[in-house]
Amino acid sequence: MKGNPVNSSLNSPHNSPRSQRSSSSAGPAAPHPLARYGWDADVADAFAPYDGQGLVPARVVRVDRGRCDAVTAEGTVRADTAPVATADPTRTICTGDWAVLRPGPGSGLAEVRAVLPRRTAFLRSTATNRSEGQVLAANVDHVLIATSLAVELDLARVERFTALAWTSGAQPLVVLTKADLVEDPATLAQLIADVEQSAPGVTVLSVSAATGDGLDVLSAVVAGGTCVLLGQSGAGKSTLANALLGEEVQDVRATRDNDGKGRHTTTTRDLLPLPEARGGGVLIDTPGLRGVGLWDAHEGVGRAFAEIEALAGECRFHDCRHDSEPDCAVLAAVEDGTLPHRRLESYRKLLRENTRLAARTDARLRAEEKQRFKQMSALGRHMAERKRGVRRKP
Repeated sequence: MKGNPVNSSLNSPHNSPRSQRSSSSAGPAAPHPLARYGWDADVADAFAPYDGQGLVPARVVRVDRGRCDAVTAEGTVRADTAPVATADPTRTICTGDWAVLRPGPGSGLAEVRAVLPRRTAFLRSTATNRSEGQVLAANVDHVLIATSLAVELDLARVERFTALAWTSGAQPLVVLTKADLVEDPATLAQLIADVEQSAPGVTVLSVSAATGDGLDVLSAVVAGGTCVLLGQSGAGKSTLANALLGEEVQDVRATRDNDGKGRHTTTTRDLLPLPEARGGGVLIDTPGLRGVGLWDAHEGVGRAFAEIEALAGECRFHDCRHDSEPDCAVLAAVEDGTLPHRRLESYRKLLRENTRLAARTDARLRAEEKQRFKQMSALGRHMAERKRGVRRKP
């Protein structure tokens, strides 16, 4: 995404968010230039400490190695992210962040001087042995979980995405794509019901980018906010993104005939403005996700399996494991058919995974702290020896 570089006109007091708020006494204030990208009073308050220092607010629309594209009041600019670089992958700058930029000289490269606090953040664990988290999108209102109806429903995957979405602080929404491929209305209704049972408290919408069915409802739900589109390759994310955007922005490729899986057509996370005629807002499109490991998702798992958590409150023992304990309300619900056994197994699996990850993360942090202590101790001994004039033997 390209645009005009930051220039000194952005530093004018007439363009500062504070001045726009104070001008309301003279009449209705014009919308902030970044309003369509999510600028509101909360963002303005977070930016206020930087106002008047030659710095400008911007929203990150794309991140590359050491650089990012960020949209400002004057257009989209390229900025250096080195000043806010961090070794913590959960705090690294990402698409959707609100940033504080120092304009570059002339048309030179701007610098990200700070990242404003996030309202929400969608994180997953990385596919590495270091047990680290990875942030995929920030300041999101809705997490759109794209699930294709062209293949057999993977309800366990829906539950996993839903748990991560609840953990992020955003509102999950399951979007069943390619609904035109399900010709029988009764079958489609049953599929929707199955997903609703696997995602209590979550809106489930069936849509077809080919026929347009369901798109008006989906557009109305996400209008005016920030939504991130997640799902596997082949789920129809790029096609759905184009339908919501009202133009062919994302490349679309056919899925493989042998397994229904798609090819990666989206390779970066991009923040794209939605049509103002449909209510505006922005969409963060993401590459297809093969793996979505949990990250500090205990609360999210609880919300994703709200009916099991509610039943657990009726068990005789407060620490009931829902295994073989007497008077277990959860097991009783499985026995009488009100709770599918598959749901209980999925709940157990995600809790075990989250517990293992937390233990591995704690162990890694303890090992890193121990290593830092050893290094500091060695440095301290070396400095003490130098002070005493002691020389090490070769």
